[in-house]
Amino acid sequence: MKKYLLLFIIAVFVMSCSKKVEVKGKITGGSPLERIEFIEASGVATLPLANIGVKNDGTFEGNFEAPKSGMYVISYGGKQNLVYLKAGQALNISGNGQTFPSEYVITGDAKKNNDFFTAAQKYLTNYAQTVNMNELMTKDEPTFIKGIQKVEADINKNIDENVKKFNPDNEVVNWKKNDIASTLLSIMSQYDLSHKQMGNPSFKVTKAFTDYENKLQANKDEMVKDNPAYRSYLLSKMSPDFQKYAEAKGKGKTDVTTSELFNQYLKDKKDISQITKDYLLAFVMAQSDIHPNTPEKTSDKIKKIIDEDIKDATIKADLKKIQFAINGFKIGDVAPEGALAKQDGKAYKLSENKGKPYMLAFYASWNPYIGEATVPVLKEVANFYKSKMNFVFVNVDDTKDQFVKTSNSLLKGITGINVYADGGLNSDIAKKYGVYGFKLPCFIIIDKDGKIASKPFFNLGDPELVTVLDKQTGLSAPKVDPNIQLQQGMGIDPSAQQQQAPQPANPQPVPTK
Repeated sequence: MKKYLLLFIIAVFVMSCSKKVEVKGKITGGSPLERIEFIEASGVATLPLANIGVKNDGTFEGNFEAPKSGMYVISYGGKQNLVYLKAGQALNISGNGQTFPSEYVITGDAKKNNDFFTAAQKYLTNYAQTVNMNELMTKDEPTFIKGIQKVEADINKNIDENVKKFNPDNEVVNWKKNDIASTLLSIMSQYDLSHKQMGNPSFKVTKAFTDYENKLQANKDEMVKDNPAYRSYLLSKMSPDFQKYAEAKGKGKTDVTTSELFNQYLKDKKDISQITKDYLLAFVMAQSDIHPNTPEKTSDKIKKIIDEDIKDATIKADLKKIQFAINGFKIGDVAPEGALAKQDGKAYKLSENKGKPYMLAFYASWNPYIGEATVPVLKEVANFYKSKMNFVFVNVDDTKDQFVKTSNSLLKGITGINVYADGGLNSDIAKKYGVYGFKLPCFIIIDKDGKIASKPFFNLGDPELVTVLDKQTGLSAPKVDPNIQLQQGMGIDPSAQQQQAPQPANPQPVPTK
């Protein structure tokens, strides 16, 4: 039987982390091959707002438009943490290359709020070690509630002490209290569920239990907007009921999506606010039905739900943005132009290829997959198809000097046009094609009429790419076996190409310690 379980995350004592923000700082021992990214922690779209390079001396600077004041995920070198930022604020942040951003030092405007947040997180980490939550979960309900109330009181006491010490803004204090409430609600949901699963499916909590739950979520709309942990709690509460609904409504249907079922399920819930419905539906869509391998038919269904049933304008826009970033253009769409320049500074237009199909490849020197793994395969692909199609390599490095250096060395000997997108990932063409750091390198096939002929490909060994290239050129790449990847069919060692299709950033903020 197909299961339509909602995805949710329950964390204990941690966050499961003009509008322009100016960012600068230094990472001692930092690497220019690593990038600093910022993601809005409370948003429904998990796309990086900024992708900032680190110079050879470890310094960095950049900026991004902050959708609102709140928590943001900062990532670097495979590590993540949370920072609290106010729109229009300057962030001066530094650290050591070995530990940044798990550990960081902030000075200037953002210091007091993040000193408060860091102190609160440190207390939670230590406090969690003093509470035997597994034992508390086995207690009778009155004892359990008393234990959870003590936890809440202890944590809020520490929060009040840190308020006096650091004098943070009210917004970050309220966020932290709502975050704690969300975590406690998740623990209570686990208690309810675990007792039902312990041989007593008819188990029901008392009024005292539900009254305390209601007290913890007195700020429902604020919590659902700012705290993904609260959204996870709500989904966990709905999961059993939704499972029954989905099994009944989805019975005998093979093409129905989780998003469609959950959308219909929410329409019958008159006691849930529209903003809550929007956030929960957005979460389920992003987790269940928006991914690199989503069929076009499913993508169209999701787009229709976004257009018709998501009411909040910001959530609607964010969902459309992430859907486009992951799934790309529809086949047959006109490939947009973008500001591009050759090494000599002369402008270049993609329309110069009209009359001949071409591969559009986005890459950057700092991306780990463009080096030894991809270049040999790319060279073979270009050599095989160059008589029937063109190749346009778009560099999205931070500077033109880096573009010249990279294209002259990395792409030496590969047939094609080398051009630069001024502004890198912030360039006009990167935005038009939905190019982000996690998508590099990516390859898109354009037909002879200047129309999109393929989805974005992230692996040159994708068998579907061979099919598209053969169709556009009339050539036939040699194949030993229909299941063997492109590089094997051309006599290339498949171990040289290991990259898989990228996934968007984790939608849930990570623990800070």
